[in-house]
Amino acid sequence: MSITTALKARREQLRDREAGFTLIELLVVVIIIGILAAIAIPVYLGVQNSAKDASATNDLANAKVAINAAYSAKNSWTDLSTTAATNTTAFKDYGWTTPTDTTLSGPVDASNPAKGSSTSWCLKEVSGSGKSVYITQATAAVVAPATLPTGCQ
Repeated sequence: MSITTALKARREQLRDREAGFTLIELLVVVIIIGILAAIAIPVYLGVQNSAKDASATNDLANAKVAINAAYSAKNSWTDLSTTAATNTTAFKDYGWTTPTDTTLSGPVDASNPAKGSSTSWCLKEVSGSGKSVYITQATAAVVAPATLPTGCQ
């Protein structure tokens, strides 16, 4: 009887040991989660910054359309350069206003429209990721170019 009692006690001990995870098993799981987070977080931040740059690019593309519409309506760059240099909301009647969500895009610098010639202007916006985005009469919006487009300073 003592042998069966000893075997029964040993079986109960084995069952109790298998009830939880060991410290090594828990550490392995934590390390795996840490590795996955180290991979995923930079990718997420990169996508977030790309979205902020795309938002600034779209803002400037809309501004370009509004400026061209204003020029078509007024048929003069002179009036537009004076207006835009002092008030970027002057193009509200033509479908564009200064972006108000500064977390996605910063204020548009419209101090350069019509600078240099009667048909040359440059708009600059700092995106939420901190990159400068430029658009001119002749070019599409570019994010952080190596050289500034003609007409931009």
